[in-house]
Amino acid sequence: MAVDRDQVLRAAAALLARKGSATMDEVARAAGIGRATLNRHFPGRDALVRALEDYGIAECEAALEAVDLDEGAAADVVRRLVRRIEPSAGLLAFLYSENQLFEGEEQNPGWARIDARLTGLFRRGQESGEFRLDLSPVWLTEALYGLLASGAWAVTDGRVARNDFSHMVTELLLGGVARQAES
Repeated sequence: MAVDRDQVLRAAAALLARKGSATMDEVARAAGIGRATLNRHFPGRDALVRALEDYGIAECEAALEAVDLDEGAAADVVRRLVRRIEPSAGLLAFLYSENQLFEGEEQNPGWARIDARLTGLFRRGQESGEFRLDLSPVWLTEALYGLLASGAWAVTDGRVARNDFSHMVTELLLGGVARQAES
């Protein structure tokens, strides 16, 4: 029986989004395969995390493409993006907590591509007068990542309703970033 690698990644992402410390045995069970089969595809936790990183980057890039970053007001794009990325927020929260992904020379260039696109969106919002100028676009990008991760953890823990995720993330971010009318 052939193993569907994408299905294994989806199962691992779903499990690790809920339980970041899950063992490889638990991942194999969640995927409906044996540990030996899992090890043939992902020889160790690091290989699995790296594959999940590629999967998460692909999900982010697909969301960025789907929302068309240049279409409409920047605040509206942020709202569309958060709604679009919500199904992957748990995986992104897990990846956000995996320090080895962001240290050293081997950082996946996909993160830099995503960072550049988000930073460009926030810069566009500043240039159009929507967003404050005293907060750098890089900082706003990091704030978005942090809110996505925190929101996903709160939903996973049952402290926040899943239906409230997008509203809470976007309203907190956009409420803090909105440029106030000059008095």
